[in-house]
Amino acid sequence: MERNEADVTTALAPQFAALTASDRCDRCGAQAYLRVELQTGGELLFCAHHAREHGDKLRSIASNVQDETHKLQPSSTTASDSDS
Repeated sequence: MERNEADVTTALAPQFAALTASDRCDRCGAQAYLRVELQTGGELLFCAHHAREHGDKLRSIASNVQDETHKLQPSSTTASDSDS
């Protein structure tokens, strides 16, 4: 069976793989939650603290930013059942 141009999809692959516990902040070594791809090439990783501290400057020199700081939100579980 021959393929033609109509068989090609326009789906995009994710730009970055998810950050993991082994990804470490380039500033302090803590777990990284922000990946910055620089306009000049290369990438930097930052923990949430350093991402907040340097975020505006990083975004100004970045070509892409992967922000996973939302993973730090407290869970929605409650202790009400265990309190009784």
